[in-house]
Amino acid sequence: MGHLFSKKHQTKVTEQDKAVLQLKTTRDRIRQYQKRSEGSLEKDRQLAKKLLHDGKKERAKLLLRKKRYIEEQLKKTDGTLENIEKMIQDIEFAQIEMQVVDSLKVGNESLKQINEMLSIEDVERILDETQEAAEKQREIDALLSGGIFTEEDETAVEEELDALIADAVQKQLPEVPAAAENPEVELPNVPETLPEPEKEKEKPREKVALAAS
Repeated sequence: MGHLFSKKHQTKVTEQDKAVLQLKTTRDRIRQYQKRSEGSLEKDRQLAKKLLHDGKKERAKLLLRKKRYIEEQLKKTDGTLENIEKMIQDIEFAQIEMQVVDSLKVGNESLKQINEMLSIEDVERILDETQEAAEKQREIDALLSGGIFTEEDETAVEEELDALIADAVQKQLPEVPAAAENPEVELPNVPETLPEPEKEKEKPREKVALAAS
């Protein structure tokens, strides 16, 4: 199974890729030619000066003609390079546009599949169910928070709550038998008036007086 893992993902090379590669190769060769030619121009200039210094005017003139020719060629290569660069950019941008179009196609197909799976009727039904659930939840919240109760409703609720509390308290108290229901139970008579307090007995003042004398 080792050969399975040794396989590398191969990117498909299109005709546009080949064209871009060829244009870039040509561009690089022209740049190399320009670099060599510029070096040659400087050498020819220095050599022409030396020939003139040595009195070899015709040879210096011939060398300057060569230099002039090379300069004209370099001007042409500048225009060629500009055209090549523009063409490379156009092709690469066109490739990007193709990728965008392909992505839009894939997205459109995916959207169609989703639309087929979910119809307008399903969406409307889901929205209606969602709206009903939301309204029901709001009603529950309002009930719990007392939001829809009027003052009269609140009073009635309080009265009913008090009645329930009173009833619960009444059931917890022990039953007291009434005298009419149980004749054997006799309650003591309670006097209608309170008895007068006894007057303090008078002390024998005489004896106290004699003892003092």
